[in-house]
Amino acid sequence: MNRYDLFAKEIWVTLFPFLNWLPLLNRQVILNDLLAGITGAIIVLPQGIAYALIAGLPPEYGLYAAIVPAIIAALFGSSYHLISGPTVAMSIVVFSTLETLAPAGLEAEFIGSPAFIQLALTMTFLAGLIQLILGIVRFGTLVNFVSHSVVIGFTAGAAVLIATGQLKNVLGVYIPRGESFLHTWIDLFHALPQTNFAALGLALSTLLVVMILKKCCPRWPGMLLAMIIGSLIAFFIGAEAYNISLVPAIPASLPPSSAPDFSISVIRQLAEGALAVALLGLVEAVSISRSVASRSQQMIEGNQEFIGQGLSNMAGSFFSAYVSSGSFTRTGVNYEAGAKTPLAGIFAALSLALIILLIAPLTAHIPIPSMAGILLLVAYNLIDFHHLKIIYRASKSEFIILSVTFLATLFLDLEFAIYVGVLLSLIVYLNKTSKPNIVSLMPDPDDPKQHLINIQKKNLPEYPELKIIRIDGSLFFGAVQFIAKSLQQIEKPHVLIACEGINFIDVAGAEMLANEAKRRRAMGGGLYFVNLKANAYHVIVNGGYIQAIQTDCLFTSRTEAIKTIFKRQGKICPNLV
Repeated sequence: MNRYDLFAKEIWVTLFPFLNWLPLLNRQVILNDLLAGITGAIIVLPQGIAYALIAGLPPEYGLYAAIVPAIIAALFGSSYHLISGPTVAMSIVVFSTLETLAPAGLEAEFIGSPAFIQLALTMTFLAGLIQLILGIVRFGTLVNFVSHSVVIGFTAGAAVLIATGQLKNVLGVYIPRGESFLHTWIDLFHALPQTNFAALGLALSTLLVVMILKKCCPRWPGMLLAMIIGSLIAFFIGAEAYNISLVPAIPASLPPSSAPDFSISVIRQLAEGALAVALLGLVEAVSISRSVASRSQQMIEGNQEFIGQGLSNMAGSFFSAYVSSGSFTRTGVNYEAGAKTPLAGIFAALSLALIILLIAPLTAHIPIPSMAGILLLVAYNLIDFHHLKIIYRASKSEFIILSVTFLATLFLDLEFAIYVGVLLSLIVYLNKTSKPNIVSLMPDPDDPKQHLINIQKKNLPEYPELKIIRIDGSLFFGAVQFIAKSLQQIEKPHVLIACEGINFIDVAGAEMLANEAKRRRAMGGGLYFVNLKANAYHVIVNGGYIQAIQTDCLFTSRTEAIKTIFKRQGKICPNLV
């Protein structure tokens, strides 16, 4: 294949990323994806309805959001397992943003009205457009600021929230919607005497079937079979006689076409909310992608994921879908059910469409306790106990970040949890980089080339009037004060800085070095540098700081540097080759 063909292939793969995974398809992969997709389609039925109601929309809009957007995100995203569609966080944000736009005194009539729906669709398009632009301009690197500890903590917190939200269905008790994590548990405690033991038994039976099938027949579609068995049990015992809730009946219709409102006044009203929704959706989708990728060993391309999410929301707004993102629950189900490629997401969307069209009445036989039992297992599997132990043992600061993110997910609004984790990560990072390690060095007498080593390793004596140090970190504005203070505490007049660990010097850092060099010369000493890197040298030269630092204080050899410093003092350097 010549260079032109390779370039053409790269262009095609960039425009149509699904060309990357199409060659992976074979009979077994397609079968695995089909079974995972069918399982996901059944899982999304009650969720889609519930999330739409949370967003203030008719229940069918939650199902519409799991069809077209899921297909587009699967085709143009980068994750092999991410399932897009309605999510509880996005639903809450949509409702809280749009309800404030209701005319005075018409809040009740405004929620769920045609005007409210059109605003939701317009916000979906605007959010998708923002996401697409961020992907095109290569802002996908922003997700690198979401550390692994934040992802693990957020995932664990989301898993606990999912399990907490399903306990009312497992116990068969009523808990008001929209309550906080703590209030939900308080209500659950008070509702324990009203436990519906038939619902509890059905949930535990379904959960037990899944666990047995997973252990004995791991290749079987355990979740799907468990839901079928749970439905049969509910049918034969008479679910209604035991007050066991079933999935509500679904309208037998595909997503109708829709038209967002592109008037300037509406765009101005929704711009701020659309930006918040877009950013939350991206963080949610990429965090989930990375969480699953850490288990599947897949590399996630942030820019492509931005583009996939943007296109899915833009397309969805024309097919009655409100804003969608990656779903923790359905992505976890998809991975656990054995999905291999994004084709599983496409199968899930198509299966949902078929369910709506052909067997919508039959979905009313799926018992919600059975669904809740399976979601408890999914929530448990979302908690990465392996990495929790590793992070706890390896780094206390990372574990604090993880813990704070976990607690923020439970007790704050979900859209702020990741932001809290990211902010804390940046604070910890800046704190570390603002206080770089400064090591005292001396030539190693046992080394034939007498390389500089940490004096603490061999308890070496230092030169009387020369201090040799190595700064392990960049000299940027945040570290200037710490480094300047450390240099001023060195009483010896001559200081030689080994610059191997300095990757970057900004203007503030260069100015600090220039001032320190002047101060040292006034003391009768000097500030010297060895092995200064090219980019740092250019900042010093182009900024005019070389006049204060002086060219003859820059060295490329530590032997030459030490000998020259002693020579300028009129002394001979001892024991130095």
